[in-house]
Amino acid sequence: MKKLLNFDYACIHGTYWMFYGVASSFASVFLLANDYTNSEIGIVLAAANILAVILQPVTGDFADRTKRFSLVGITEMMTVMMIIMTVGLFVFRGRSYGLALVFILLIAWHTVLQPLFNSMTFKLEACGIHINFGIARSMGSLAYSVLVAILGSFVEKYGIMVMPVTGEVVLAMLLMSLVAAGRHYRKAEGRLLAEKMSTDIVKSDEEHESEINLIQFIRRNKMFFVLNLGVTGLYFSNSILNNYMMQIVSAVGGNSEDMGRILSLMAFLEIPTMVCFDLLRSRFSCQMMLKVAAAGFTAKIVLCWLADSVVMIFAAQLLQLVSFALFLPAMVHFTDEVISKEEAVKGQALFTTMVTITTVFSSLSGGVILDLGSTKLLTGIASLATAAGAVVFFLVTDKVKPRKHWTIQQQ
Repeated sequence: MKKLLNFDYACIHGTYWMFYGVASSFASVFLLANDYTNSEIGIVLAAANILAVILQPVTGDFADRTKRFSLVGITEMMTVMMIIMTVGLFVFRGRSYGLALVFILLIAWHTVLQPLFNSMTFKLEACGIHINFGIARSMGSLAYSVLVAILGSFVEKYGIMVMPVTGEVVLAMLLMSLVAAGRHYRKAEGRLLAEKMSTDIVKSDEEHESEINLIQFIRRNKMFFVLNLGVTGLYFSNSILNNYMMQIVSAVGGNSEDMGRILSLMAFLEIPTMVCFDLLRSRFSCQMMLKVAAAGFTAKIVLCWLADSVVMIFAAQLLQLVSFALFLPAMVHFTDEVISKEEAVKGQALFTTMVTITTVFSSLSGGVILDLGSTKLLTGIASLATAAGAVVFFLVTDKVKPRKHWTIQQQ
């Protein structure tokens, strides 16, 4: 059962990040080909993430409270909706409100899934199934790496309609992975419930249950909230590189194939760190790894700002090993360490919400800066924002105190 669920979870991450490559990383390519300006692309991406900011805490709160739907069941329904939405990429062609709406809905819905998948790790842990998040997430990076490299070449050769076809195939794979995970999860949950009933643990757990809202969560976890404000600065450069890599690469003489290879390299370099994350975690604290990652983010965007060729942009991605690759699993595990179990989904949702808010701001400002200024100006501003976020992490991380084993009544 343990091996099956680890395999299912790796497949979920793989297909999730593959679709991210289609819908988000290549959004600029698809929209530019449909005659959208950089500013309009920024508005579309920002609107998508504003919608996600609204949906994420609501969905997280619903997932924490509901007894009718399982976490896996919720993600299955959302994936089916995305399959239906992707049909719109075939229907709407050219610069239109319909195409913009499809992208907004797809990216928003996809973003909302991430904290649910992160929380699924710890739901499975509660059933006695250890999930190696680092390995699972590294499979996401590997799948993304392969897909964007191939997609970049295919788009250059066959045109942009390769993208929606790829998207539908990937979403079908995601749904199949979720169905398999749900089946195995229910079996594991059933076994755990039987064990609890035999030792009267169920009664004890019920005594600790209480209703929690988002405002109360922030009040109880003030320093964690401040730390997540730092995420908005730290992730600014990451969002700029993800959303506007096509424009950045074009400015130094590259094309969509070069962009695909750069994104592929970025993702591939995440794999060693994520695969070895459990080992790193046994030797270093999550606080230390978050500080190292903050410095890595800053150094990477500064090198992109200084780059005057595609080769230099390639070289800057080597820092992916100690930036995003280290930051994501460290932040997910750090959140699980410091947040009480009753608030687990909200804790993950807050982090993802801050990332989403950053994406909104970077999307809007990035498009305008590119239309009125240059890629140099864009990467320079991104360097300053990321450095500010890194300062917050260095000052605040050690001040966030663990609450994982506290109950709501004790707080």
